[in-house]
Amino acid sequence: MNVAIYGGTFDPVHNGHLAVARAAAERYKLGRVYFVPADIPPHKQKQPLTPYYHRYAMLALALAGEKNFVSSLLEAPEIIQAERKLASYSIETVRRLRARLGKRDKLFFVIGIDAFRDIAKWRSPVELLSECEFIVASRPGFSLADVAMALPEELRPAREIAELFADRDAAGTIAFGGATIHLLDDVHSTVSATQIRAAVRANRPLTKFVPAMVADYIRKHALYTSKQEPGSPNLPAPSAERGLQIVSRTQPVHRK
Repeated sequence: MNVAIYGGTFDPVHNGHLAVARAAAERYKLGRVYFVPADIPPHKQKQPLTPYYHRYAMLALALAGEKNFVSSLLEAPEIIQAERKLASYSIETVRRLRARLGKRDKLFFVIGIDAFRDIAKWRSPVELLSECEFIVASRPGFSLADVAMALPEELRPAREIAELFADRDAAGTIAFGGATIHLLDDVHSTVSATQIRAAVRANRPLTKFVPAMVADYIRKHALYTSKQEPGSPNLPAPSAERGLQIVSRTQPVHRK
């Protein structure tokens, strides 16, 4: 089976995330996509996030009707704390999942091009790029040269070679130094968390941005308002052992 990790803060999950996952699943024949909300992303340690289990609950609601998409606890707080880590690192998440896959399963990592441009700053980027193939959701204005030059220095082609791709849109599949990168260039969503927060504060409908059940959850728990800070939802926190049972689908009631 082709399996993918789709990590992020998902604060909240929105229609743009779902569009990317659907396009990736169709093009690369993904039998399972694990949406992995990060507990504490390294690049956002000082940025306030909605509590983890609110974000996880919204993911579960958004994916309830998606046969091949799963909300995953791979980076649940209990998992990260049990490993005595201060943040969620993708290399560890990938290895955690790979250890539970079959030998014939192929692992992918779904990511947006803006996040991919920082890949060289991630923990163990060379090892990460060798552990799985990347599916990068591109958008107009980016070229293959941008993708090539974002790679860690050890994998990066010489600048004069990369510049040969400067006039070529970021599309297709490329391979440099053992890293395989697939460019998903036909999904151009403009939905952002900033838009969603603005719509919440203005009391505008949210269903153009997020699935209906997610919109209801945001309203019910007063998320993304300046009136009150959201508390943790009344959900049972999984144990570390239960959180690692990522192969089972979670029904509604995870970057660098």
